[in-house]
Amino acid sequence: MARYSGPVCRLCRREGMKLFLKGERCHTEKCAIEKRNFAPGQHGKDKKAKIVGYGLQLREKQKARRYYRILEGQFRNLYEKAVNQKGITGELMLAMLEKRLDNVVYRMGLATSRAQGRQLVRHGHVTVNSRKVNIPSFHVKPGDVVEIRQGSRENASILSARDATAHTPSPSWLEVDRDALRARVLQQPKREELVQIQLNEQLIVELYSK
Repeated sequence: MARYSGPVCRLCRREGMKLFLKGERCHTEKCAIEKRNFAPGQHGKDKKAKIVGYGLQLREKQKARRYYRILEGQFRNLYEKAVNQKGITGELMLAMLEKRLDNVVYRMGLATSRAQGRQLVRHGHVTVNSRKVNIPSFHVKPGDVVEIRQGSRENASILSARDATAHTPSPSWLEVDRDALRARVLQQPKREELVQIQLNEQLIVELYSK
């Protein structure tokens, strides 16, 4: 499957903000935004042009897509599903992104980044309702129980990630027991808890609805 395999710090620099793509490194002075807070490339330090209209919409879409580490096709498909549901399209789309299994593992505090959460799922370390699921895009629903497989509970990367993220609170829509490496989905994600970055989802809807 296609995926972005280049340096992720340049993605944060391109968007001009931290997207928290490298786990704990993003919270230290080693973060690329702290050292080089300008766009990548030889013209990165030049005076920034004013972005309006389509440019603003595109940047919001790219920001959200890169934040959740998914490709354009996947992102567009989620928008199409949100359009066909009752409710506010932008919020529904973000809620579906939050309910992806790789994101849930990250939100549980068992991974320091969504990329690491994706790896744990792909390697078969995660179960949903006691059944192994190795599809990162799997959507959980209220009542689902997500946990680390019994045979993977001594995995060093999982335990170290749990310790590293012990200070990070879990969202209210998840009931997390980090000692047991388990979480229960209580409800649909709330808009105010959906993303850690400033994001205007309405601009994304306007972009795709043209």
